Amino acid sequence: MKNRGLNLGLAMVCLVSLAGVSNMSLADEGMWLMNRPPNHVLVPRYGFKATEDWLDRVQKSCVRISDGGSGSIVSANGLVMTNHHVGSTQLQKLSTPERNLLEEGFYARTLDEELKCEGLEVLIPWTVTDMTVLVSKVADGSMTPAESYKFREDRIAEIERQSYENTGHKSEVVAMYHGGQYLLYRYKRFTDVRLVMAPETGIAFFGGDADNFEYPRYNLDMCFFRIYEDGKPYKPEHHLEWSEAGAKDGELTFVAGFPYRTQRLFTEEHLKLLRDTTFPIILKRLHRREAELAAFAARSEKHAQWAETDIHHVQNSRKAFTGILEGLKDPALLKKKRAEHDKIRAAVEGNPEWKKTFGNAWDVMGSASREYAGFAERHMALEGRRRVMKSDLLGVAMHLVRLAAEETKENGERLEPYRLGNRKTLELALYSPSSIIDDLEIDRLTSGLSYLLETFGEDDSLVKSILAGRSPAALAQEVVKGTKLHSVDARKRLVAGGLKAIERSSDPMILLAKAIDPIGRALDKRYKDVFEAAERDAYNKIALARVKAFGDIFYPDATYTIRLAFGPIKGYRVGEKEIPPFTTMGGAFDHMAAHGAKDPWVLPKRWMDRKSKINASTPLNFVCTADIIGGNSGSPVINKAAEVVGLVFDGNIQSLIWDIAYNDRKARAVAVDSRAIIEALKNVYDADKLVDELLSKE
Repeated sequence: MKNRGLNLGLAMVCLVSLAGVSNMSLADEGMWLMNRPPNHVLVPRYGFKATEDWLDRVQKSCVRISDGGSGSIVSANGLVMTNHHVGSTQLQKLSTPERNLLEEGFYARTLDEELKCEGLEVLIPWTVTDMTVLVSKVADGSMTPAESYKFREDRIAEIERQSYENTGHKSEVVAMYHGGQYLLYRYKRFTDVRLVMAPETGIAFFGGDADNFEYPRYNLDMCFFRIYEDGKPYKPEHHLEWSEAGAKDGELTFVAGFPYRTQRLFTEEHLKLLRDTTFPIILKRLHRREAELAAFAARSEKHAQWAETDIHHVQNSRKAFTGILEGLKDPALLKKKRAEHDKIRAAVEGNPEWKKTFGNAWDVMGSASREYAGFAERHMALEGRRRVMKSDLLGVAMHLVRLAAEETKENGERLEPYRLGNRKTLELALYSPSSIIDDLEIDRLTSGLSYLLETFGEDDSLVKSILAGRSPAALAQEVVKGTKLHSVDARKRLVAGGLKAIERSSDPMILLAKAIDPIGRALDKRYKDVFEAAERDAYNKIALARVKAFGDIFYPDATYTIRLAFGPIKGYRVGEKEIPPFTTMGGAFDHMAAHGAKDPWVLPKRWMDRKSKINASTPLNFVCTADIIGGNSGSPVINKAAEVVGLVFDGNIQSLIWDIAYNDRKARAVAVDSRAIIEALKNVYDADKLVDELLSKE
């Protein structure tokens, strides 16, 4: 991989885990940068060194999928493997009233039968370049955190613009170590992506929400796509070959993927913000939305089909955040976090120069956390990934309104999604035709608007501006039925017309977006000025203090960039019960019988019909100690030869706290075994051509 060597001077800060500050954790911990592999652990502990060539092959065989997960290229013809639940949005979009791909599964026996996935983007991480000096060179120390933040954001926007114009690659500057280092990631981008194969949800999510985050598991949570270039299957520079033998108990494995975000550097005050404010708000909404979706799905079989993906996402998030919050309620965790930071603060206090430079970081973070708690619910209602105002049509309208406004500004002054380097990704989202279900859109908007009314009250200025005297249900019905934004051509006309077209528009969804936009912008600016700028400044100082005091051999928090984790396949003990590392395909039938063959423990008819053809002893799922988190869904599990031995699809319940702190006593990553994938493709789905492609050594 080119540009692997980095300038690791003072700006190169590295973090330690909760396991300790002054020495390396004994656990197989870490989501390591591909340009700083954990060879200092791998070589002495496992006798394996991740070489430049090995890392280059793995990196360029991995992909980031815009629907929110990871994947890998597993053939010389651009075949991409990921999870069924990562591909479920596309399966739902491609379904018809006559053909439910989620329920029935899908297999394209020829290239011509592969189904094009509109709006799906697949990115290969191509190069990584250190930009720390260019981003962090602040003129003097007199800037406030907010001023420093804006200074760096302007530089980042310019670097991304130049990179995109010079290379044509999607370019992202990412803050590592909370601002101690800035890396420019360039991605090779593909938008011609086609569905090749997916099993039925009944086996991909066998056991449903009841078994989610549990183990033992019996899931074939896989999905295959193909990426095309110039109308032909992509011929990749690298791809991962398949291991027919799989892996055995105790064998070292690696997981390469795109973990979304961890909070392992966070101070005690920051974790209390999550425990007492942020996560309770999120969980309140998820519980509410889960009940609403259950009622929606109960209306008819069609409604149940329309809501299936939303229900799964809500249930998955609800269970995940519940697990993390329970971990944060453990006094031992916060005590450990306090002790970790106390060691760093003691070192800072003992050095007058360090104290002057770094000493206020904890107070800054504490003050920012307390201030944000005062408006977090309002901010989170309208902005960010967890906003309540979610619908496909409103999302389009918000983009159109903000794009028109942002295009009147210099590139560096624009909000990040509207900068030049992100324009193609934005256009893909805006202009790709998709099947929008009005009933579901109305339900989503009614839910969000009702939340605003019930949370803030009818006399609140935010509520008054948005509802304008209408009920949530009436407004949702009005804007969904009245909008013309179902049409891609209508969207293109508004983009072409710019700000004047948006100002003249009487489209009710555009009017709703215009009512939300100034309130959301103001809240997000306040969040960035009050919290995000302070967070970046404080953690930068804490990280610099830590590396000065204790060394620099540690990994950064996850940032949705390519990472390498490692660990052996290994069972664990719960109480007096030993949990074996592997389950089998035959065990899936036993698991169904143990639950009386009642939903959600009902295997698809095809599996029941083919039971006699399946080798019951074939390993189906396994667990390993590799350090994963949300975003790793669809990551390949590979061996030392960089061969696929599995496919990550989950963690067990004990792993949910890995957002905050890693341990491997009971926590595990859960994966589909490579042998089960081949066995199922051959003897359940008659997908011999796909098997041949996977096993080919070309």
